[in-house]
Amino acid sequence: MADDVYDIYAIRYGHHHRKSSENFIGGDPHDIPQPLDYFVWAIVGAHSTFIVDTGFDEIMAQKRQRQVTNPIREGLKAIEIDPERVENVIVTHLHYDHAGNHELFPRARYHLQEVEMGYATGRCMCHTLLRFPFEVDDVVAMVRKVFAGRVEFHDGASQIAPGITVHRVGGHSKGLQCVCVKTKRGDVVIASDATHLYAHIETGRVFPVTYNVGDVLEGYATIKKLAPTMGHIVPGHDPLVLTRYPAARPGLEGWVVRIDAEPKIDKPA
Repeated sequence: MADDVYDIYAIRYGHHHRKSSENFIGGDPHDIPQPLDYFVWAIVGAHSTFIVDTGFDEIMAQKRQRQVTNPIREGLKAIEIDPERVENVIVTHLHYDHAGNHELFPRARYHLQEVEMGYATGRCMCHTLLRFPFEVDDVVAMVRKVFAGRVEFHDGASQIAPGITVHRVGGHSKGLQCVCVKTKRGDVVIASDATHLYAHIETGRVFPVTYNVGDVLEGYATIKKLAPTMGHIVPGHDPLVLTRYPAARPGLEGWVVRIDAEPKIDKPA
């Protein structure tokens, strides 16, 4: 494997049963079951591994009425990644489902958009509606990492390593960033919550938890420019990811999949 070409794994750790009307501003006329899955991602290269997001634990799952399907540590173990040896974690944003498990990566340096830290610690958090997706302990834990010299802030587009770049898109959270990764099939965009579901970017609709609707829509254009095709964009919470991509190895179906592989796109009936 070349130094700037990576394998990418999507690791499902949680699930939430919900209706489609809960997933779009303005609701959904079908109002059918449309659950969300929760993922972290592992970018594995010839010499280093990068983790994208840190998820939530069982305590947070109970508080937020979500389900932990498999602890993140177990998902990493299934593909032979020891979290204690991980040196770089990219945090797409500081919402509770992306920034928990504070002590899981004790050696890691964290990569975060500077504007996201300002947003999560500034005047917007005086408003209940805006602070709802954040957990104070997650934000404080990141502040502690700043003071420990373990956070590298980014402003807009930035290279994390050869073949890995981050791009601020905002929208869902003010400092939300996506991750673009060079793979054998071309650049793959880990969109995170720039598009929760395939349906969001495909139809131009927006998830209700949003800081700025205009930035969400502009973000769709940004990630489309970064990706060679729509099949190179991986949404943050869509259960279809687990069926469109192959399991990392036998026995990991519905749990850990390879998103650097070619996806199996659903065909119309």
